[in-house]
Amino acid sequence: MNKIRFTQPSLYRVAQSYPSPVISCIHKAPHDAEVSRFASPTISLVDEATSSDLKDVHISTQLLDGFLDLAKGNTSKDLETCGVLGAFLKEGTYYVTTLIIPKQDSTSNSCQAVHEEEIFAIQNEQSLIPIGWIHTHPSQSCFMSSVDLHTQYSYQMMVPEAVAIVMAPTDTSRSYGFFRLSDPDGMNILRECKETGFHTHREPDNGTSIYEDCSSIYLNSNLRLEICDLRQ
Repeated sequence: MNKIRFTQPSLYRVAQSYPSPVISCIHKAPHDAEVSRFASPTISLVDEATSSDLKDVHISTQLLDGFLDLAKGNTSKDLETCGVLGAFLKEGTYYVTTLIIPKQDSTSNSCQAVHEEEIFAIQNEQSLIPIGWIHTHPSQSCFMSSVDLHTQYSYQMMVPEAVAIVMAPTDTSRSYGFFRLSDPDGMNILRECKETGFHTHREPDNGTSIYEDCSSIYLNSNLRLEICDLRQ
């Protein structure tokens, strides 16, 4: 007799949901002021021709504060916290509807997700696209370290629009940033780099930067956000 095997359904805790679990994923904005384009406080080195080929990414205005709130325990201990952004694609635009906080190992300058199969289970369950990641620099400035660049490379290889969000609550000049590797220059440098840990990268020969501010990010106050905290 063949044995019937039952698989355990994946369980996770929804820590926060904006604006409400019963409201559909996205709502049309009643006026333009509720959807704003992210404007970098620094001069952007983005190649406009390349940027124009990227799809727009809408992120809930609640995501940054919601993530910082869940990270504050680590931040107070000078430990990094990381999360994964899940999105769906609708009519040529990515909408970030889910923030997954995985189980993780953290230090003051690094953060590594563990039990990544739990992340993949939620992404598969909800048909989410891994559109990027977010992490804190609890006592450092807002920038991308060499390790961050390698992490971003793995996301950008999957989805060209992938974004790295850095939250630096102690940086008085810039508390957060939306970054991506320059393409093709930064992507080529990371593709050729075989080093691990913290190290230096050469800058592109044409004088551009290895990474840059995202120019296709929109903060959307009408976008539902669900935060799944797997650390519980």
